[in-house]
Amino acid sequence: MALVIDLKPGEKILIGDAVITNDSHRSRLHISGDAPILRAKDVMKEEDTDTPCKKAYFLIQCMYLARNPKTYYDKYFSTIQEIQHAAPKLTFLFLSINEKIIEGLYYKAMKEAKELVELEKDLIDHALKK
Repeated sequence: MALVIDLKPGEKILIGDAVITNDSHRSRLHISGDAPILRAKDVMKEEDTDTPCKKAYFLIQCMYLARNPKTYYDKYFSTIQEIQHAAPKLTFLFLSINEKIIEGLYYKAMKEAKELVELEKDLIDHALKK
């Protein structure tokens, strides 16, 4: 079954190693195959990893896009160990993410890590208001 993606004018999508930019009209793509696919809005650049959870998300993204995802495992597990040491209550969230990583379900792990980044943002915003 093909993945169907609707692209807005000018929207970018990453398919494998290629960045595809939509022209000036809406487009619908039907994509079959096993290449990693990311919308531009889901791509995090390394220079934007200014918090620990963003760094974890970025490393999972690297796994998802890599030909050999395991090259990022050491950095990732070291990063989450630091996060869990600082915020033990987040451990239960990482259990699910780590399970997906070990199963090779990197895109699903990214989706959960994105929720973690949002939680981190809320915590930081709340702490700054005090």
